[in-house]
Amino acid sequence: MSADLLLEELLIKRSQQKKRTSPLNYKERLFVLTKSRLTYYDGKAEKKFKRGSIELSRIRCVEVVKNGGGVIPCQNKYPFQVVYDSNTLYVFAPSHDSRSRWVQSLKDEIKDNPEVLVKFHPQFWQDGLWLCCCQAEKQALGCEQYNPLEDISRKPLPPIPGEKYKKDRRRNPPPAPPTPQGEDEDDEEDEEEEVVVAMYDFPGMEPHDLSLVKGEEYVIVDKCDVNWYRARNKYNEEGYIPSNYVTEKKSGNLVQYVWYNKNVNRNKAEELLRKEDKEGAFIIRNSSTPGTYTVSLYTKSSGDGGAAIKHYHIKETQTLPKQFYLAEKHLFSSIPDLIEYHKHNAAGLVARLRYPVGKQDKSAPSTAGFSYEKWEIDPNELTFMKELGCGQFGVVRLGKWRAQHKVAIKALKEGAMYEEDFIEEAKVMMRLSHPKLVQLYGVCSQQRPIYIVTEFMEQGCLLNYLRQRRGSFNQGCLLSICLDVCEGMAHLEANGFIHRDLAARNCLVNDSLVVKVSDFGMARYVLDDQYTSSSGAKFPVKWSPPEVFNFCKYSSKSDVWSYGVLMWEVFTEGRMPFEQSPNHEVVTLVTQGHRLYRPKMAKPVIYDIMQMCWYERPEDRPSFASLCVMISDALEDDEATLN
Repeated sequence: MSADLLLEELLIKRSQQKKRTSPLNYKERLFVLTKSRLTYYDGKAEKKFKRGSIELSRIRCVEVVKNGGGVIPCQNKYPFQVVYDSNTLYVFAPSHDSRSRWVQSLKDEIKDNPEVLVKFHPQFWQDGLWLCCCQAEKQALGCEQYNPLEDISRKPLPPIPGEKYKKDRRRNPPPAPPTPQGEDEDDEEDEEEEVVVAMYDFPGMEPHDLSLVKGEEYVIVDKCDVNWYRARNKYNEEGYIPSNYVTEKKSGNLVQYVWYNKNVNRNKAEELLRKEDKEGAFIIRNSSTPGTYTVSLYTKSSGDGGAAIKHYHIKETQTLPKQFYLAEKHLFSSIPDLIEYHKHNAAGLVARLRYPVGKQDKSAPSTAGFSYEKWEIDPNELTFMKELGCGQFGVVRLGKWRAQHKVAIKALKEGAMYEEDFIEEAKVMMRLSHPKLVQLYGVCSQQRPIYIVTEFMEQGCLLNYLRQRRGSFNQGCLLSICLDVCEGMAHLEANGFIHRDLAARNCLVNDSLVVKVSDFGMARYVLDDQYTSSSGAKFPVKWSPPEVFNFCKYSSKSDVWSYGVLMWEVFTEGRMPFEQSPNHEVVTLVTQGHRLYRPKMAKPVIYDIMQMCWYERPEDRPSFASLCVMISDALEDDEATLN
């Protein structure tokens, strides 16, 4: 039996796909709950065929379903619901005790999930209606307070006002319709198929991979983990695909369009548009106000005779049905329709939307390893090219994997680190995949020296990048750099991972000017006494809080202190912190409450954020998640001064 198995039982699930509710919707499944997944299989004794699997991290609510006197056309009469993403799974247990075990076990596992519901629907979604509140929109807000800890003692919220017939219907829910004649249990799959669109080409690297063609549609067969899905193409071929190469195909999902750039802020948009230098070049991006969008548009012929970049907020009407517009005379039911119109008509803009910039030229994102469950790399498949530098652990070279993928190859110096411990940790580090973290692709551990193979970042380390371009940055650019690093660190924080050596020298910059955090967690495995002891010359005292250089006590909050120093490095364009003081003096100064001065380029509000990172007590320092909000707000204020 698996060590993380929590529950296993034959239960009944109700299909969510069929238009009519009938006894044939209810199918017996073997449900298995582990610490990470809820999976259900065909309940046939001779064969366990997986029908579906839900990562617990995706679950937003687990609760008993109040049936309200309606008929349940199956032998299990104790329903509960599992709400995940925008779906609801209804499961029927054979007894009150069985249901309580499943509900409470699931609640215990998901209580720390970030997107737990505030309100839920206590009764079924049935025949196009929520039986509890009679709302006909499946994604409608819940009507009863959700208790994420227990499945008892909930106080219902006041009922939603409505006509008398709605109240009558709530008291007397309609019975389940009769069984349609001739419907075969096996003629329809249990789960509604999830269709995705490929945003990038992916040439399958291993026999178990499935190649992706940009723009084509695929069906998700199994979400194996957060980074890799098993998918099926139009030829019924199946294999593994990287999850960050596809996006769900549905109306309102802008990611599937070439002109949408989710993670581009105003400063980066302007850099990309100036680099393109084409009349009508444009980017659609998230506005600083959540849930809204901005069109950034480049013209070579502004009123003063020079090039200019205009930013237009996409506005929404206040009345239903909701419509979108840039110019009030031209209203559209969707943002894609709006963009398509303005490709052919300026209609109040400085130019037509001619050339979408960024995504169509942008290289595909890195994947968590070159293939699913592949972390050991054959060194014979590596080509070594020019030397990029020499770091704490050894020489770093530019290289290629299988003569096609550019990578950085770090050869570990013999005796530089605890190799066996690091190799085990590398398997965990590979799963940390995020646009603002330098991706670890794998290791070559079967020979010496060991090679670490990572994403290649063309512009090199952030510290050199800042120093070489000193004088060319505005405050928006510097804030954008800080936000990139903060988002990467927030992902590490959310996954319980501590960097231990965050500094500008340990961040890298790519050709798209995205800054990514590198070498996270590596400091734990160093064997150099000068590096691991606060009395050593190499120890990063100037980036360390008192609890680290006094007691070697590391946490995400010690990383926050280091992040404050990194912000200072960014806003001084690469100066050395405490540049006039050796390490032992810095220990004394910091212990006495002395902090780094405010850089000239940092407004007081920015310096306030740095100072919050340098609070004496770790528990008083903000989290990286809250720092992201503060820096985004500062960027928004910076944008507002430019409008």
